[in-house]
Amino acid sequence: MTGPGPRSTPVLDRRRLGVLLHPSSLPGDGPRGTLGPDARRFVGVLAAAGASVWQVLPLGPCGGGSPYNSLSAHAGDPALISLGDLADQGWIEVSEARAGAADGPARAAAFGSAYRRFRDKGGAAEQAEFGDFRQRHRAWLPDYCAYECIKADQGGAPWWQWPPTLKDRDPAALAALAGTEPCEAAAFAQFLFFRQWHALKDYAAAHGIHFFGDMPIFVAEDSADVWAHRDLFVLDKTGRPEIVTGVPPDYFSEHGQRWGNPHYRWARMAADGFAWWRERVRTQRELFDWLRIDHFRGFVASWAIPATAPTAAGGEWMPVPGDALLSALQNAFGELPLVAEDLGLITDDVYSLRDRYALPGMRVLQFGFDGDPGNPHLPHNYVPNCVAYTGTHDNDTSAGWYAHLTEPQRAVVRDYLPDAGAEPPWAAMRAVIASVARLAVVPWQDVLGLGSAARMNTPGVSTGNWGFRFRWEDVGDPALHHLARLAFLYGRGSGR
Repeated sequence: MTGPGPRSTPVLDRRRLGVLLHPSSLPGDGPRGTLGPDARRFVGVLAAAGASVWQVLPLGPCGGGSPYNSLSAHAGDPALISLGDLADQGWIEVSEARAGAADGPARAAAFGSAYRRFRDKGGAAEQAEFGDFRQRHRAWLPDYCAYECIKADQGGAPWWQWPPTLKDRDPAALAALAGTEPCEAAAFAQFLFFRQWHALKDYAAAHGIHFFGDMPIFVAEDSADVWAHRDLFVLDKTGRPEIVTGVPPDYFSEHGQRWGNPHYRWARMAADGFAWWRERVRTQRELFDWLRIDHFRGFVASWAIPATAPTAAGGEWMPVPGDALLSALQNAFGELPLVAEDLGLITDDVYSLRDRYALPGMRVLQFGFDGDPGNPHLPHNYVPNCVAYTGTHDNDTSAGWYAHLTEPQRAVVRDYLPDAGAEPPWAAMRAVIASVARLAVVPWQDVLGLGSAARMNTPGVSTGNWGFRFRWEDVGDPALHHLARLAFLYGRGSGR
């Protein structure tokens, strides 16, 4: 199966400026940011700074760990729900919101309380809204709620360690769970998440801000998706992966990277027209205006590592029917609001697939300074159909990156970015904002001029990641005015 020829994409409809910040990094009470007042305040800040795009990381439940290792490809993270907004709307008491501000039992109790109040006192309009939500998400919501309830009852154990009737989805065992208060409360929590997200999305749209999401290509082994759809993954009879994901050895890693996600049974997925993928993208389209596909090269071939291998060195490339998949998605949804994460060692067939569907790729300024003037990550080599970054969530901040360069390396950077010696973040941001890339995205840490302590993630390091939060007192008017000025100067001013 082949897809259509190149066509225009709605992602890069004009020159825009975006800011990268996950909602968990917002200020607020408790250990993580939420979708409440601070998120709405941030929308106003973005609009004032000339931005029209807010890019986030995946929104799935992750227990405070990596958002790329979620329990569900569809569900929202209940930790992002604003309890203060729930109290303002009468779903819970103010005292419950205060007690549940921290992740833990009090937070779970607050959701249970909200569900019981809704169940016993909810009006007809709210009941209908909840019913519509369940119907719209019927393809995944019951399985996710059952998974969440069983996992809690089993002390957090992964699904392959559950009792056989639950692990193997015995119909009678699952029927016994349906309609129980824990499962109903789990569904209601998802309803609350989507409700708050849509309210924030509508608020952002009213301020001219579009939402740009992120979809990992693979899913976690311990997830509702693998438990509920074992036939779609390369698993053995016990439910454990036979082969796992990663990338091969290269210049940066002698043994490669062993990610450990289970691989898809692509032939099985293709047999029903990629129904699982269509549902997954349907959910993401509801949440976001545009969507980045992480590890896009995996749509051409993915690195398959024997599950028993301790490193990625013994793997091999496994072909993937990415053209057929993208064709099915285009037939289902029309133009695809997708951006291809095409970083790393990419082969020509990956670029061909990306270009066949006119998907924008990515450029990262920090990757440009290897001494080669033809490096595609240098702004003079950018093309309009791309998203340009100073750095991504996996990079150091611009200030931290420059500080850790050797003096000869800094000299190369200063030769290209003359202002880098005085203000590395602003020199980097000016370069990508001035480029021909239709969308320029800058991490919020760069706008604030923060150093390495504010880095979001260091790949290959298992601790100290995903915890960055900023403070409102760090946000000064001069920085916002400077960013707005750059957006205006280079034709990226905020707008619809």
